[in-house]
Amino acid sequence: MKPTIDAMDLVRGFNEDEAAWRNYGRKRELRHLLRPDSPLPGEVLDYLDWLEAERECREIPCIGRLIR
Repeated sequence: MKPTIDAMDLVRGFNEDEAAWRNYGRKRELRHLLRPDSPLPGEVLDYLDWLEAERECREIPCIGRLIR
């Protein structure tokens, strides 16, 4: 059997990815404007910005309820 790819799942995934990238870009720009001289390396700060953006924009399914 061939697994079918649901078009709505693809669209939903694309929209979540796009929202996360845009949110990450805003967070990164804001961080550069507000905290240009942080003691942490830029890669660490970028990663933290990405984690926060992903947490805000992606739906995380769990048993019993939806966590955002």
